[in-house]
Amino acid sequence: MKVLVTGANGLLGQHLVKQLLDNNFAVVATGRGSSRLPFPENEMYKYIEADLTNGQLINDLLSTERPPVIVHAGAMTQVDNCEQNQDACFEVNVQATAQLLVLAEQYADFFIFVSTDFIFDGKKGFYKEEDHLNPLNWYGFTKVQAESTVETSDIPWAIIRTCLVYGQNYGGTRSNFISWVKDNLSAGKEIKVVNDQYRTPTYVEDLAKGIILIINKKATGVFHISGKDMLTPYDMAMATANHCNLNKELIKKVDASLFSQPAKRPLKTGFDISKAITVLGYQPLTFEEGLSLTVK
Repeated sequence: MKVLVTGANGLLGQHLVKQLLDNNFAVVATGRGSSRLPFPENEMYKYIEADLTNGQLINDLLSTERPPVIVHAGAMTQVDNCEQNQDACFEVNVQATAQLLVLAEQYADFFIFVSTDFIFDGKKGFYKEEDHLNPLNWYGFTKVQAESTVETSDIPWAIIRTCLVYGQNYGGTRSNFISWVKDNLSAGKEIKVVNDQYRTPTYVEDLAKGIILIINKKATGVFHISGKDMLTPYDMAMATANHCNLNKELIKKVDASLFSQPAKRPLKTGFDISKAITVLGYQPLTFEEGLSLTVK
């Protein structure tokens, strides 16, 4: 089976492409700019540079490749950048998703959309799939709008919400939280890390496995795919320092009010993943296990 992956140059995209290839899927990977994936092209894999906002280009791509499954992981995700550039964010996260979905209805059989915990307001944590959506920032708002569009599709669809993804970087991917902590502490730099925001961090390999479970089972609907452990970024930073034998004294505990950021962050998100465990057989690693694999 052929799978088209958007956002393939990102952390999730790179790991998902690798796992799909390992599971004998044919993969068409797309992303902005040249490929940053460390895989040689062959009869099972190709990379095509594609701007999702270019409707004619995407139509030509899908009409040529006709992938039965589309995993739409491409998005504008830097939260403050989204807040400061709302038109661009809306174009990429909402309009391009709607356009891709219309084309998917012509050429594909199954559409998977990757969403975020930032669609919630952070007042309770351990959110379930059916909980009320109330985003606090523009990025979360665009993801709510995109989800609503996906839910109107005429073909089978799944929405995967995830939370604070971390993992081992391939070349060229943007730094994630664990690598940021490790790099700064290794360089002897002091870092300020919040201790009043709570998440269920997601090991990127687990997220990719969750997506493949959904593909294999053709499971439709909304699924929360994350880790099980509720942690603050400060907890994560301290665990990283311990694991890597780095100087914990460089980690300064602060609360979110210290930072003046364009976009407001929800205080407590994180997911109840019981649906994914029951329906998909999803079993994530503990944070300590994921951390160990990330920094080894």
